[in-house]
Amino acid sequence: MKKIFLLSISTILLVSCGKKAETKKSLADDDVVAVKLASVVQANSTDPIKASGLVGSLHEARLSFKTGGIIERIFVKEGQVVRKGQLLATLNLTEINAQVQQANESVLKAERDLKRVSNLYRDSVATLEQVQNLTTALSVAKQSLDIARYNQGYSKIVASTSGVIVKKLMNEGELVGPGTPVFFINASGANDWVLKVGIADKDWTRLRMGDRASLTLDAFPERTFAGVITNLSQGADQNSGLYQAEIKINTQGLKMATGLFGNASLFPSTVQKFTSIPIDAVIEGNGEEAFVYVVENGKARKLPIKVSGFDNTKAYIQTGLAGISEVVTDGSAYLIEGTKVKVVR
Repeated sequence: MKKIFLLSISTILLVSCGKKAETKKSLADDDVVAVKLASVVQANSTDPIKASGLVGSLHEARLSFKTGGIIERIFVKEGQVVRKGQLLATLNLTEINAQVQQANESVLKAERDLKRVSNLYRDSVATLEQVQNLTTALSVAKQSLDIARYNQGYSKIVASTSGVIVKKLMNEGELVGPGTPVFFINASGANDWVLKVGIADKDWTRLRMGDRASLTLDAFPERTFAGVITNLSQGADQNSGLYQAEIKINTQGLKMATGLFGNASLFPSTVQKFTSIPIDAVIEGNGEEAFVYVVENGKARKLPIKVSGFDNTKAYIQTGLAGISEVVTDGSAYLIEGTKVKVVR
């Protein structure tokens, strides 16, 4: 269902409303106005949803160090292809190694203390509480050693997936904090590319995972790509108010890159029901709010409606026409509430 901005249509309707008001003043209460009616159509929408967005990788990662420190070595450059598990960068380990050694010495001391007090306890010189306290101290020291060794092992960055280094954010010799991104990497396999688009809430409700899509990319103007929706966000973007959908692209073996612009036609599997009337029947539009006239007992009755959109000849109605089968088209400019009418077929 093709849609345009309600504002432009509303402006036209408001102007026409002003002209109608001038005409109505000349009508007498007992005048009979000839009108034509048009049917209210109930139908199902299978029209695609149009959206646009940027190409990205299905598997993206911002890689960082677990601990902070001085970057000792960086082994890759921007744009370089890497394999999963490849070493990308290391920290200067002077401080981290010292922490490991310190934790190890604490374990050795706790073991000596516990052994000594255990011997004294057997000779009834030390208390059971002292033995228990030193046992706990030894356990804590061992856990601290495990933490230090764990941090030592994560004082380097390895590639989480095979792909491309899109961005190198820091350099050798810089001080980096824990968790601060150093590399932005994305997978670059033929099956790893998606088009990320924003869609309105009323379109989001129509889409399901696995729905088909047809894509065009500005980088390949002569080609059309098939796609499948692989992800639908469960929350709207705070800035745009749109919901993000990810469409997996069948790349046809062509080279892709992050940031390519594309347009998509999404084909919902959920059928949307809608009500349509001729655009000529809509009067006094203001945003989504408007009115129509219907004939009831030989007189005109004015009904408020809520419009969801327009195309060249039809208006699509959200609410207001329940139980109504026909609306006034020709002659509505001469009507007010209660005007006597004659239906011309």
